[in-house]
Order: sequence, then C-alpha cells, then structure tokens
Amino acid sequence: MARSPAEQLVAGRPLTLSSVADGAEGLVIADLARAVAARPDAPATSLLVVCRDGPRMAQLSRAVAFFAPDISLLEFPAWDCQPYDRVSPHGGIAAQRMTALSRLARVKGRDRPAILLTTVNAAVQRVPAKKLVASQALSAAPGNMIAMDDIVRWLELNGYIRASTVREAGDYAVRGGIIDLFAPGMGDPVRLDFFGDTLESIRSFDPETQRTTDQLRLFDLVPVAEFQLTTETIRRFRTGYVEAFGAPSQDDLLYEAVSQGRRHPGMEHWLPLFHDRLETLFDYLPGAGLVLEPLAEDAAHERFAQIADYYEARRQALDMAGGGPPYKPLPPDRLYLSEQAWRARLDAVALARLSPFAVPAGAGVVDAGTRQGRNFAAERAEPNANVFDAVKAHVEDLQGAGKRVVVALWSDGARERMGHVLADHGLHNLVPVASWPEALAKQTFEVALAVLGLESGFETGDVAVIGEQDVLGDRLVRPRRAAKRAENFIAEVTSLSAGDLVVHVDHGIGRFIGLKTIEAAGAPHDCLEIHYAGNDRLFLPVENIELLSRYGSEETTVDLDRLGGGAWQARKARMKQRIREIAGELIKVAAARQLHEAPRLAVGPGAYDEFCAGFPYE
Repeated sequence: MARSPAEQLVAGRPLTLSSVADGAEGLVIADLARAVAARPDAPATSLLVVCRDGPRMAQLSRAVAFFAPDISLLEFPAWDCQPYDRVSPHGGIAAQRMTALSRLARVKGRDRPAILLTTVNAAVQRVPAKKLVASQALSAAPGNMIAMDDIVRWLELNGYIRASTVREAGDYAVRGGIIDLFAPGMGDPVRLDFFGDTLESIRSFDPETQRTTDQLRLFDLVPVAEFQLTTETIRRFRTGYVEAFGAPSQDDLLYEAVSQGRRHPGMEHWLPLFHDRLETLFDYLPGAGLVLEPLAEDAAHERFAQIADYYEARRQALDMAGGGPPYKPLPPDRLYLSEQAWRARLDAVALARLSPFAVPAGAGVVDAGTRQGRNFAAERAEPNANVFDAVKAHVEDLQGAGKRVVVALWSDGARERMGHVLADHGLHNLVPVASWPEALAKQTFEVALAVLGLESGFETGDVAVIGEQDVLGDRLVRPRRAAKRAENFIAEVTSLSAGDLVVHVDHGIGRFIGLKTIEAAGAPHDCLEIHYAGNDRLFLPVENIELLSRYGSEETTVDLDRLGGGAWQARKARMKQRIREIAGELIKVAAARQLHEAPRLAVGPGAYDEFCAGFPYE
C-alpha cells in the first residue's frame, strides 16, 4: 500500500508533489499540513511554505484561508527595501515580522495544524536569535503590579514611537495614569489604565472616536523592531563597527546616531552588529516540513545574485569621493545566508517541491491528482459565441459526471454580478459559500459561488473550480490618476516661510524648514527640507514643489504625520468617502428638483450585467 505524502516527507529525501495545477496549491498544502499534524511526532508548526515573492504569498494566504479555515496561518514577510539600502523597512512590516517570530519562539505545541508562509527574500535573511526574541515579550493583565515607567521603558527599547495621539501600529501615548498603545497584530489600539502601579483595566478603543470597543483580560506585547538601543547593544555596535571598518570618520552619520542612542534611517542593514549572534527562520521551526512552490529556487538564485551586486556597488562607491555620507556595507554572509548555506539547509530538512507538471512515478514522487481547468478563451474570441452559454453547458457536463462545481470570483461584487449573469443564462441553484468545506457540503446539483482570487481554475477527482479569469480573461487594473487643481498647490518656493505647515500629497502634514542643497550622484540639487513626526525628514526637489499645498489652518500645534505611516492615507480615504456621501446627497436634491418623465429605453434582460462582468478594467 502506498504511503501518504506526510509519511514520505522526511529529512534527506526530497519529495516531489507533481500535477499541482495552478490554483490548487492552497488545497494541496492544506491537506499536507493536516497529514503532518496527525503524525505522533508532529512539530508545533506543521509546514514552512516558501513563496517566490510577496504578492504570491498574499495570494496563497487567501487560498489556504479559504480551503482550510481550521488551519492556523502565520505570515513572515521580507523587508520592503533593497539589500544595502539607505532606508529602513516599513514599521508595519517590521512589526509583522517580530510578531511572527515572537509567536514561533514561544509556542510549545498546538491543537491544530499550523502553516508559516514566507518568501524567498525573507527565508534567506538572518533574524534575531530565538531565545532572545522569546525573552523580549511582555505580558500584562488587569490586577498586575507593574510600574508605568517600566512599560514605557520597554516600549522605547523595543521600537515603539511616542506620539501625542495613537494612530497606527507602533505608536504609544502617555496621559496621566493612562498608556495608549497600538500593538502590531491587533485591529485596534488598547488603553492601559493604572491606579498607582496597579493595572486596573485593559480596553481596546476606536482611534477616531476614542470610545471603548472591548474589555481585554490579557495583553501580550512584542517588539516592533529587530534590535534594541540599550547601553549594551550600542557598545556592541560601536565595537563591531570599528572592527569591521576601522575608525569612523566625522561624517559617519550612522555611527554618530547610534552612539547617541538615536535611530537612523537604514540602520537595520547593520543588524548583525547589534546582536551577539543571528539565526535563521529554520531555527525557529525544528522538525517542520519545508514546501517550495514552483520557481522558488530560481527566485532564490536571483536573490543571491542581487545581494552580491548591491554589495559590490556599495563597496565600490565607498572608494569614490563626493558620494554623500559614507555607506560601509557588511559582507553579505553577515546578514544573509550564502547560496551554499541555503542549499545545505534544504538538504537538511524534510523538503517537498510543488510541480505543476506530471512526473513519472517513482521513489519520492507523489501525484497530487489535480489538473488545469477549462479556459473559455476560444468562446471569448468567437464573435458568434456567448461565453456564458458555454459556461452553463460546461457546468452541466461536470454535474452530469458527478462533480461538484465551484465558481471562484475575485470580490463580493464580482460574485453578485456573475450570479445574476449565470442565472439569466439559465444556470440555477447558485449558492454563495465562504469556505471549501462549505462548498463540499453542497449537493452536486448546486453551484457554489466563492470569493477566491485564483489566476486559473482546476479540477480534482470530484470537484471542479472555474476561475473568473477562465471565463472573462485577464483582469486589467490601471492605476487611477487623481485629478489635481493647480491653484491648490504652492507655486513658488519664495511663498513659503520657515516653520510653515505644508501638506504633501503622499506623506501628509509636515513643517517646512528651509531650502537645502544636497549633493547626489556628484551633482548639487536644491531641495525643500520638510520635517515630520519622529524627527523624520523629507528632502523634496524644488522641481516637485507642486506636490505640496499649504495647510489650511494657522494652528501651530497640529500633529505632524510620520513618513511611511498609514495614518495620512487612512484620513484621505475617510475624507474621500465623506465627500462621496455629500455628493450623493447633493445629487438627490438636484434630482428631486428636476424630476420629470422621460421615454424609457428598453434593454435586453441581463445585457448590462453581461457588459459589467466582461469589462476587463477596474
């Protein structure tokens, strides 16, 4: 009797899961995770799945959540900056990474399967040691005796930023006996209410209305940065920096900032200098199986070449004069795995490779039993054919063969439109479903409509999934260009005075400091220096001054936005929604005034829905 894939997933003998059709990866991975979790020696995390890039990880996360809502899913993203960059990774990304590492470091066992999704870029980068991350977490519950100053000190050491008002993950504020903070991984900020050194209550609240939304009985805090700025870590950095690069020069801004206990943009790229040792993601997952999706190994090879190229470019630029503040890069193997070390890791773990192709049967090969679904490109290209009639006929053929049918759409709106169109073409018993188990529970004469973004559909022995793109073709998403009115922008630099509040279309409210000449690529550039919260600075070339507008109030105590934060974009989105609501009311008033009878235009049944469903733009 053939052994199950989980039984064949052992270290030193790579397993190939063949015939994994595009779109079926989430289903196959979920089944494998359940089988691994059912073993007597099951690890705490069943599988580590390495995707080729971030968008692919996000897509696979949605797929696994749909196919297996019973599985615990965790994501570990890569930094959103290039190797050896001068900028830091986004605070939200760093917080998500530390949340994942903290949970992995403290977990002892699970009562259900668990999957960690990551990318090639994240997997080949070194991370803080597991023991250190586990010791940095802070737990609190109502009734605990804990000094407010101790919590504030912990927040400062672990990358939280003090603000007057908590708006986004990583912020905290102190007012009397209350600490407001927005911890990563939580939907709302929380309010810690103290009486002396006793924590009386923990409440989540809406950051806009400040109203309490829930009472919490326990609260876990994890760092939002991958290193701390303490006396010990600063000493370690200074010693390691001098050992690696020699005595620092006077214009070495990184060394100066760290020596003074200040955070500096891009300092994460010297992460090894803040730690005694770094580990890898594999060290957090003892015994876990590793799954590589198609093209992941090719992506890893390209990543190693990219790291080497960026390092060499920084090293050569260091010898050139006039290139701005010095950038002294650490050797790649200090922060990243080498390609040889990466392959050694793959050889040492229980490895499974997904392949969309059929592979001859043999040792270490398991056929997943899925195949590509039907694509209706021919019907779309035929002027006299109707693609929805073809879908109806195909669904009836599948049902006649005893298969359940699931139609996967990208959004709730697309599901509603597709349901109307298919019903107009005579396909009935359409039922919305929220998960794969719910779809399997339906009768074979019913057609399940699911919100599941797949590039293409697939078929198994008893189920067929038809993707939206199989029916309508590729989705074409064009970036929307916001209309700009020239009179709202600042026309000349001379119209600004030092200290004026300005609004940048992408970064929000800042304070204009003055003009500054910056040398870049050997040439001087006149820039506007704008300060944001947290002493962040933006240098905007004068030729891009149209991106600025004046702040509409003379109030000088306004809270500045933070560069790279999401608060400004959230406020813009809320204001746009409010404008739409006001516009809607105005339209209603105008319509009530001018309402009159007019000839009605007859439109064929379902014609407009067909047009909407087939329109390829968003």
